[in-house]
Amino acid sequence: MRIAGATVLLTGVTGGIGGALAAELSARGARLILTGRRREALEPLAERYGARTVVADLADADDVERLAEEAADTDILVANAALPSSGDVLDYTPAQIDRALAVNLRAPAMLARLLAPAMVTAGRGHLCFVGSLSGVAATRSSSLYNATKFGLRGFSLAFRQDLHGTGVGVSIVQPGFVRDLGMFANTGSAAPGGVRTVAPERVVKGVTRAIERDVAEINVAPLELRFLTKVASQFPGFSERVQRLAGAERSMDAIVAAQRSSR
Repeated sequence: MRIAGATVLLTGVTGGIGGALAAELSARGARLILTGRRREALEPLAERYGARTVVADLADADDVERLAEEAADTDILVANAALPSSGDVLDYTPAQIDRALAVNLRAPAMLARLLAPAMVTAGRGHLCFVGSLSGVAATRSSSLYNATKFGLRGFSLAFRQDLHGTGVGVSIVQPGFVRDLGMFANTGSAAPGGVRTVAPERVVKGVTRAIERDVAEINVAPLELRFLTKVASQFPGFSERVQRLAGAERSMDAIVAAQRSSR
């Protein structure tokens, strides 16, 4: 799928790597539709990139449907929005759990469901989900986040098979620990176990490659983290013990505490 000249709906543009994605997609000639909850955050981006904007709360089912209607001409969906959802599930209220599930899993699945039929009719299009390596391997203090990202990965890979032969591609891009943006920039915490991080530009490159080459899954992380993630997905009990020995619990506890104090 060519990005140049395509209409791209990008969610999560005001947080994390969303701004970097918007800049790169615009530079490649995409016609952007940007969405977020805060109009005041969207307007400067709309002016910078000549983009259309749709104010929508992805936790609201009606807003998701309205977003799909207003962005019905979308050629490429980049579903990037997500809530961190770190911490012990016992500390979450039912409403907070519902919101995390809605934003991280229901919204991207529903947008794909609502936008894909027009793409299939046109015989072209692409659905790109920005997931996480937390959708491949489980870690402490991430059970809710893991649940949403495991679900997003399963949805993406299966929906890709459903759409095979239609001209519509489906990809999932799964970053590891990203420096300068997101939870490390927001909390000042180190990556668990001292593992290496990747630059946001690597994630953006992964997204554009997935779209242009119709790659099913791209994991954006240093080689050792990709290897450890694969091991963890096959041997979760072993991975749990390794994470404890590496001090990952202390690092995750520090991240959770920093996120809690910033709420």
